[in-house]
Amino acid sequence: MKPVTVLEVVSSGCKICQVVEKFWEDHKQEWPNVIFRRVDVVTSEGTELAQKYLILASPGIIINGELFSVGGFDQTKFLDKLKEVSKQL
Repeated sequence: MKPVTVLEVVSSGCKICQVVEKFWEDHKQEWPNVIFRRVDVVTSEGTELAQKYLILASPGIIINGELFSVGGFDQTKFLDKLKEVSKQL
């Protein structure tokens, strides 16, 4: 499987962010090729990502440098995207 990087840009008190993180904890063993990182929007890296990808709501999910979603989380679409990018050569 191809390596995949997932960045979750989060804000304090974000309930959907907590759902994403719980979902990832429950599924990460199935995706050893995925590096998942949580980045708080108040950090310099988080602010830079939010500006670059125009993330106006959290969570902002970036997969391999491409904005995947903002302000919501669809588990099925997320897993489908991971499958797609894991197979790309």
